Amino acid sequence: MPLLDPAAWQPRPLSGAEHPVTEPATGDTLGHYHLATTGDLADAARVADAARHTWAARPHAERAAVLRRAGELFTAHAAELRDWIVRETGSIPGKADFELRVAAEECFEAAALASRPLGQVLPSEAPRLSYTRRVPVGVVGVIAPFNVPLVLAIRSVAPALALGNAVLLKPDPRTAVSGGLALAAVFAAAGLPEDVLHVLPGDASMGQALVADPRVPVLSFTGSTTAGRAVGEAAGRHLTRAHLELGGNSALIVREDADIDAVISTAAWGSFFHQGQVCMTTGRHLVHASLYDEYVARLAAKADSLGVGDPYREQVHLGPVIDQGQLGRIHRLVEASTARGARLAAGGTHEGLFYRPTVLADVDEDTPAYTEEVFGPVAPVRSFADDDEAVKLAAASPYGLALGIVTRDTARGLELAERAPTGIVHINDQTVNDEAVAPFGGLGASGTGARFGGEANLDAFTETRWTTVRADVAGYPF
Repeated sequence: MPLLDPAAWQPRPLSGAEHPVTEPATGDTLGHYHLATTGDLADAARVADAARHTWAARPHAERAAVLRRAGELFTAHAAELRDWIVRETGSIPGKADFELRVAAEECFEAAALASRPLGQVLPSEAPRLSYTRRVPVGVVGVIAPFNVPLVLAIRSVAPALALGNAVLLKPDPRTAVSGGLALAAVFAAAGLPEDVLHVLPGDASMGQALVADPRVPVLSFTGSTTAGRAVGEAAGRHLTRAHLELGGNSALIVREDADIDAVISTAAWGSFFHQGQVCMTTGRHLVHASLYDEYVARLAAKADSLGVGDPYREQVHLGPVIDQGQLGRIHRLVEASTARGARLAAGGTHEGLFYRPTVLADVDEDTPAYTEEVFGPVAPVRSFADDDEAVKLAAASPYGLALGIVTRDTARGLELAERAPTGIVHINDQTVNDEAVAPFGGLGASGTGARFGGEANLDAFTETRWTTVRADVAGYPF
């Protein structure tokens, strides 16, 4: 029996306009759903605020069991959900499988949160018991983007639920099934009580309303730096605690001792995985001058060898970008870069939404595709003379999400990593990595250092309450 039935995937009716689910590879309509309005959001916040108390009062073992069943359902319905991710987001099947595996792992890890120790006993100068206890924040708002919609929603939704909160989830309208309706269906089947999770697809105005609602004290946002700044500003006005995971322009440093035969596959994956539509995408290839010419030639050859097409009907390496707006931005940045002197070593062309993997050589700080986040399959390559210059170039960006360093001298790689301010570093790997057990977040324009995973989720989705208990009523001088 299918988990997702388009005729019944919004059990709670929403009053916004009907919106199509579009397959970017073909332009076909896969179904329709209704957008939420700000009135729908207000109603959902009210209902969730009432439902959260009963959910938080459930024994931790019951909440954990719901999360474990949800993880099992992501695996049991993987074939059905994979098709939705492939068709709705333009993902190749392997990327969809990665999302489903991580979604299950996020649920299992979240289940373990439910039984974590909740506080500490504190020393006190007075004759009393003094202790801290973590309590749910109440209602958590989650805003998730289009690119890896299932993972970037579930990594906030699952721990927030496990810790006793209700959740209002606003997926991107372009991927409302993979990033929202699929989660609702899974958790309903797993036994999550009604009204604890609400899916509210909508545009930026919905996000603004979510930040402003007084019943939503915590917001988890994943998206562009531009949108994140607006969310952070609004959150500050409303005293909403905002966890912002934003964009990136991550560097891959290839030292002179790197194995050139091994590094090209790593480098190509870092820039071209999911058409470059990943916040951790390798946006700057920094290559030692002694390897530079060969690296550019071989990366360009690899790019030219990759198949681009419909990932649902063909075996390809890259699918389509999400929509015409994204395609236009990618191509404008490539054209602006070549106009500034960058050399087009591969790609730079497209048919429909299918953009060829692109390599730009001879780039510098005046090259738009090198300095800005492209969010497309574009690999700008720049040379460096020594380690000091490599670190200087890697750090010369407002973003600070991920860094990759390729070297045979791993100790030296670790030394370089200490000198570059990023939230994530991988030695002898590219920049696109994620695990449910690992903290995730960036610095600078990449966000507020938000950390998803493990103990970080306790900090994100609970408040710490101080409690004292005396045997007798305290006395005071007046």
